[in-house]
Amino acid sequence: MPYDSSLDERLFSKSYETDAERLTVSIHSYNKGTKKLQISRENKGAEGDFRFAKLGRMTKEEIKALLPLLQEAMNSMD
Repeated sequence: MPYDSSLDERLFSKSYETDAERLTVSIHSYNKGTKKLQISRENKGAEGDFRFAKLGRMTKEEIKALLPLLQEAMNSMD
């Protein structure tokens, strides 16, 4: 069965943003299935728009900023 974006539901989403990037923590459920966590990174381009980037490694500051968002996301999974 191919992926169908109309079946993918975003249940929670919060972001941490700096001048250069945005990290987003979100909870998704595909076709009313298991709720799953997603963390994504976007870097700001020369025109000021955000573009997807690999999450890769994170700095200590990024981890500190994401911890409260992760806790809130986890609580929303109940």
